Amino acid sequence: MELGLVVSGAFTGFLVGLTGVGGGALMTPILLLIFGVAPLSAVGTDLWFAATTKLFATRIHHGRELIDWEVVRRLWLGSLTASAATLVWMASHPIDPGAVRLLTGAIAVAVLVTACGLLFQKALQGLGRRLRTGDGERFKSVQGPLTIAAGALLGVLVTLTSVGAGALGAVLLAYLYPLRLTPPRLIATDIVHAIPLALFAGVGHLVIGNVDFKLLFNLLVGSVPAVILGAVLSSRLPHGVLRTTLSLVLLAIGVKLFLSI
Repeated sequence: MELGLVVSGAFTGFLVGLTGVGGGALMTPILLLIFGVAPLSAVGTDLWFAATTKLFATRIHHGRELIDWEVVRRLWLGSLTASAATLVWMASHPIDPGAVRLLTGAIAVAVLVTACGLLFQKALQGLGRRLRTGDGERFKSVQGPLTIAAGALLGVLVTLTSVGAGALGAVLLAYLYPLRLTPPRLIATDIVHAIPLALFAGVGHLVIGNVDFKLLFNLLVGSVPAVILGAVLSSRLPHGVLRTTLSLVLLAIGVKLFLSI
């Protein structure tokens, strides 16, 4: 075991349990910037890391009946379909050395978009609340299709970069379901949606040969106990403070990724 990887897994896992965010947005940049893992291997390994870590958090949330399964099914309809299409495209367009920099740039953009989304999550939720209460019938009529479209966006992003299923998913859900999803329910629903998506995309990357199992083992040794602790504490800590702090960290990481290209 490598202590640095175990600690990184524990840190990320704890944040995933607390906020539903970090499986990709934090771990992939950590693998790239700190441990020097190749971008494709970082993405493929992180997808399995995120799926396995979130699976342990799901059991805690499911026991509290926090998961909104109707919302989850809508997201899956868009995300799994889009992920399959993206994997087909990746298989037919192998990434050459010149495209590796482009992939790193795409990961940086995804991290920065995620950070901005977290910073403005409260404002987006307020906008959604005003639309929901001001023109409720119209808002509800487009809620389903927009959720499927949001899932499709997440499916493409996660398959290409492993980033977005947690953080960006939470932002989109906060806007689309401002009254229905309280913070604990939003976290639980977001985590459950992310697991099959990460597994689906992870299988594709496994077939392509982008998963490092030794690296994955070290990360999971730290993340599994940490994500359970985070999930237990998730309903007791101030989500606003956590979200703002995490968004600032992600902004710094995104900028650092850009400078490293």
